[in-house]
Amino acid sequence: MNRRSQVLWADRAQPTRGPRPALDLARIADAGIAVADADGLPAVTMQRVAADLGFTKMSLYRYLPGKAELVALMVERAAGEPPPIAPDGWRDGLVEWSRRLLDTYLRHPWALEATVGPRPVGPNELGWMETALAILARTGLTGGERLDTLAVLTGQVRMIAAQAAAARDPEAALLSALAEPLREHGHRYPALVATLAEVGQSGRDQAFEFGLDRILDGVQALISGREGS
Repeated sequence: MNRRSQVLWADRAQPTRGPRPALDLARIADAGIAVADADGLPAVTMQRVAADLGFTKMSLYRYLPGKAELVALMVERAAGEPPPIAPDGWRDGLVEWSRRLLDTYLRHPWALEATVGPRPVGPNELGWMETALAILARTGLTGGERLDTLAVLTGQVRMIAAQAAAARDPEAALLSALAEPLREHGHRYPALVATLAEVGQSGRDQAFEFGLDRILDGVQALISGREGS
């Protein structure tokens, strides 16, 4: 295991040199999370986090090789341990799992950017995966299908979280953006105009719940088809 991964899996900070530790990884990660929550992930630097903790930048390098490891630790702390889920059925379990994952991204929007591409993964992230896959364990789906189900659910969660991060009210922002061009050019887009009018009459849509239900409907159809055969 390389040092980047060791930082995530260590039981406690182990400085490589110097006096008795004045910091620990949890405090460092929490300080980084506070910066990212307030000002976004680009604002997180070793120098900024060290200053907020009242230490020098160089002091952090006794605990972490660099910013990549700091961000990985922040993701671990933000994710937290996987939630205990004991559902009556796999569908209810995945609904609860997805809602809790969405809550995490809504609290820490920077985590969307921090969890893209190759990177070290820690025990909390793996624990979230373990929880979802354990819920799917008795569905009869193959290993690949269970992983794909997890990927599709995570994609739905991330999409809704990204929309929320871009605008406090994503639906209102979209309607506002469409309103002006449609006032002048609406005759060219009759289906769009009719759909928006219907949405206005029926109230707000629920993109997260709608998408989640349709994904799980598809999984249910796959499971039921195999059970029937």
